[in-house]
This record gives sequence, structure tokens and C-alpha cells, in this order.
Amino acid sequence: MLELQRLDQITAALRAELEGMPKRLREADAKLTGERTALTSAKEALTQALAQRKKLELDVQQWKDRAKKYREQSSSVKTNEAYKALQHEIATAEGEASKAEDRVLEQMMAIEEAERRVKRLEAELKESEQAIAAEKKEIEERFAVKKKGWETATAERRGIAKKIPEDLLELYERIAKKHPGSAMAQVRDGQCKACGLRALPHTIQQLESDTDEELLRCESCGRILYSLEPISHAVPKESATGAANS
Repeated sequence: MLELQRLDQITAALRAELEGMPKRLREADAKLTGERTALTSAKEALTQALAQRKKLELDVQQWKDRAKKYREQSSSVKTNEAYKALQHEIATAEGEASKAEDRVLEQMMAIEEAERRVKRLEAELKESEQAIAAEKKEIEERFAVKKKGWETATAERRGIAKKIPEDLLELYERIAKKHPGSAMAQVRDGQCKACGLRALPHTIQQLESDTDEELLRCESCGRILYSLEPISHAVPKESATGAANS
């Protein structure tokens, strides 16, 4: 049963690794999805910035065209009042055109920043894709190795389980459900190493004797007890008496 427990511990550890690997793959895919989403958003922002620059450039042209129209009209006016009014409109249009040009310059700077961000995110995504592709390959290869190890250990466990009496195997399985991987506990230095309860001297004596075949359990945790201490061999009374007489 100790070998059964050893294999249970191995298969449990392998199963935990196998179950964790799909999560690692999902996390890698999620990272790529996040970076791709960020790049898409950056490209959309760049597209909007370019559209805004065109709109601002159109505003500049419209104000310049208005100023030009007022200058053309000023040559044909007949009164000072009308001339002054047109000059005022020209100054206003030129002022607005200048402000619009400033906004165009600001927008061009924003576009340059957006372009740098797109290039940076593209480079980061390419690097991540390469790194994650290598990581996923390593995970998949490791998964195949661990799966094979789990299958081998599981098959070996089945073979050992067949050699154990049915009632003992049933007891072991029942305890293992409550204490996975530790249905059996070693008694060392007079204690159950699973829960720390001190074992009775009689129990220790039975565990260390080769004449007792009784299965012993911890009174506290219920685990099946075993000892790796050297087995003491009982000496028949007649042999002991004869040895003393001689």
C-alpha cells in the first residue's frame, strides 16, 4: 500500500500540472488579445487624429477664402463706413485662420505621437507573439510528457491495486478521499507524522514486529499506520531458555 500511496502522490502532482497548463495557455492568449486590442485602439485614434487634421485644414482654408472675398469686395465699396466694416471682417477672418493654423500644428504633433504609439505597440505585439508562440510550444510539449507520465503511473497503480485484498483496498480508498495522498502515515519517534498524535507503546511494538499482521490506524486522524524502523524478530521461549542454559 505504500507503493500505492507513492503512485497516488505522483499522479495527483501530475494531474495538478496538467490541469494548470490549459490555464497558462488561456493567460497567454489573453495577453495577446489585450495587446491586439490596444493596437486596434491606437490605430483608430490615429485615424481619428488624421480626420481631425483634415477638418482643421479645411477650417483654415475657409477663413482664408472669406478674408480673400472681403478684400476683393473692399475695392468696390463707395463709403468709408462700408470699407471699415469690410476691413474689420478681413481682420476677423485672418485672425480665425491663424488660430486654425495653430490648431493644425497642434494636431500634427498629436498625430506624430499617435504614429509613434502605433509603431511601439506593433513592435511589442510582434515580440509578444514570438515569445508566446515559443511558450505555448513549450507548454504543449511539457503537457505531452506529463500526460504520458500520468498514464504510466496510473497503469502501474492499477496493477498494484489488483494485488491488494479488496477489503484493504476499499479501506485505503475511503481514507484517501478524506486525506488525498496521505492515507498512510509513518510512525516515527513515537508519533503519527501526519497529525502528531503520540502512538501507544503497544501500537509501536506491533508495527515493529514481524509477527503481527493486524492493520493499525491512528486514533486521531484515522490514517493507516506504518513504521520504517527495523523489525524486531520474536525469539521462541525454548530457544531463549536453551541459550541461557548453555
